[in-house]
Amino acid sequence: MRVGAFVLAARFPGQGSGEALHRAVRTAEEAERAGLDDVWVAEHHFVPYGVCPSAVTLAAQLLGRTRRIGVGTAVSVLPNAHPVALGEQTALLHLTSGGRFTLGVGRGGPWIDLEVFGGGAAAYETGFPEALELLLRWLREPAVGADGERHRFREVAVVPRPDEALSGPPAAPPVLVACTSPGTVRLAARHRLPMLLGMHCGDTEKAEFTALWRREARAAGHAPEAVAETAAQHVSAGVVQIADTGAEARETLTKAMPGWLRQGLEAHRTVDGRPRTSRDPVAYTELLCGLHPVGTPRQCADRLATTRKVTGISRFALLAEGSGDLAATEANVQRLGAEVLPLLR
Repeated sequence: MRVGAFVLAARFPGQGSGEALHRAVRTAEEAERAGLDDVWVAEHHFVPYGVCPSAVTLAAQLLGRTRRIGVGTAVSVLPNAHPVALGEQTALLHLTSGGRFTLGVGRGGPWIDLEVFGGGAAAYETGFPEALELLLRWLREPAVGADGERHRFREVAVVPRPDEALSGPPAAPPVLVACTSPGTVRLAARHRLPMLLGMHCGDTEKAEFTALWRREARAAGHAPEAVAETAAQHVSAGVVQIADTGAEARETLTKAMPGWLRQGLEAHRTVDGRPRTSRDPVAYTELLCGLHPVGTPRQCADRLATTRKVTGISRFALLAEGSGDLAATEANVQRLGAEVLPLLR
């Protein structure tokens, strides 16, 4: 089982962006000291829900400040980026970190980001498969050209080649796809890419997605051994809060998270004025407390073990900053490493 920290750089009410980003960096550093396996960095634009606008940039910073821990994006929003530019950045981080970087990509949402960065609604609605294929070709081939609906250019050399590391066998950087719908699950399966499943999903829905992924991967002609190998790399996102009692852990989150969720979720604006519904912050916090490892160390370990048993997923990205407080977040990460991991291993 691999357990990592999920870093949103959430800006809680009354905080500035610098405070949120400082907590994000400290969380990653503490995760390495605590013995966690990975740290996953989120990307958001124009909203206080998360104030990191470039997951790859923050990932580069964290790779430079750590020595052992894996660092991944969860996720880089592909419709807002050129696939070749993102591929070049990925190759750079893969080679300079000794293979510690994982690129997670997703469709994002129908937000105003698409207007600002020029992709428009089409980049979200229909452009993701083309962009993903071009990105994967860049990470796997020596030269790439494109003749798609959105991207067209003459063949150019891939420099630097991500498989030209100084040591070890040639290997492309690992890539995973955030999946929130059956269509995206099928796309990930066809390319035999592992999934990142969000923290709003329960074990039953995640189990349905992993089962669909396996069926689609086999139907696409991938060998059973390869399907099993990739399925072991799926990642489940969630929330973690550790305390001496379950009630204390839930109280920490229900006091802090609704205010952050309210201001963060309400700040989203759609690209084309389409109506949107916003979750009730209190109900959503309570849902997350019920779905994820929130409670005593034993309760948290049991929750993770149950998720693994039901879904088959053994990699976790856990949001530890739900208190909104730096010291409390660091203590939460420390307890995750010192008191929960030994119960799992």
